[in-house]
Order: sequence, then C-alpha cells, then structure tokens
Amino acid sequence: MKIDKSKVKIHRIGINEIPVLVEYRLAYLAELQGKPDEMYKNKLKHDLELYFRKSLEEGRFFALYAETEGKILSFGAIIIKEIPGDSNKSSYLEGDILNMYTVPEARRQGISSMILEHLLTEAKSMGISKVALHTSKDGEIMYRKFGFSEPVYPYLELVLNAENFKH
Repeated sequence: MKIDKSKVKIHRIGINEIPVLVEYRLAYLAELQGKPDEMYKNKLKHDLELYFRKSLEEGRFFALYAETEGKILSFGAIIIKEIPGDSNKSSYLEGDILNMYTVPEARRQGISSMILEHLLTEAKSMGISKVALHTSKDGEIMYRKFGFSEPVYPYLELVLNAENFKH
C-alpha cells in the first residue's frame, strides 16, 4: 500500500482513544512475543487500559498516532520520568520512547519517522532533557538518522525478575 505522506495527519491520543492505543499495543506485542492465550490477553488488555488512563491523567505519558483517510498507520509514545538533580539543575525530565509501531502494510514509507519527529518536538517543548529507547536492528537505522547514539554514561542493567522477559 503506497501512502501519500502529504495526507498523513498526526494526532495526540486522548483518554477517549485508549482502546485504540491498547489494540495496537497488543498487535505490537503479538509481533514481538507471539499471541498470548485468550485469558491472559483479556487481563493484559484490562491492565493496559488502566495503565494508559492513569499515566495520561497524571501527565506521565503521551502518545501519538498517524492516520490517513481514517486508517491508523503508526503509533509512538513517551513515558516521562522526573529524575533528581545534580550540581547543574535540581531535577530533570527524561523520556522513554515506546510503542513505536507501524502497521505492516505502511512500513518503510517514512511514517514512523513522522511520528518520531513529532514525539521529539513535543518532548523538547515539554522540557524533557533526553530520551532513550530499546530498538530492533531494523529500527536502529531510523533512530541513528535522528541522532540517537550510545549512552553518554555507561549503561548497565540487571534483570531481577527473569520471567517478565520471556519471549
């Protein structure tokens, strides 16, 4: 499906659009991890709705979607964290980008780049100091074009609860 990018509109997701956000988060997860059984899928759907509602209401999360002619093409979101300050500033806002997802038929046409550009513009206007993300090898190319690089400080992680990361 060839997308006319001049007709693509970017929208900020509000409380009323949480079901759409959940639907596409589930599609994203199914591609990454496989489809869960129906009972767990229903629990996850419920929990995601609660998470997104609470996070949107508290201003700790914002999400965007791209659409054209009523068809949703792509999503992206940022979780906002307040970090204690240092000798330069009393506190910082940082963001974790997630839910970058484009429907299969709209991939490799620059739609994710449009979402990412809007996310970064909004993050900057909100005073967010830096953003980070996890990426696939396919996605890394796009993020590098936007200036994403290795962390300034060494970044290590320790998985404390391995069953949360089964794929």
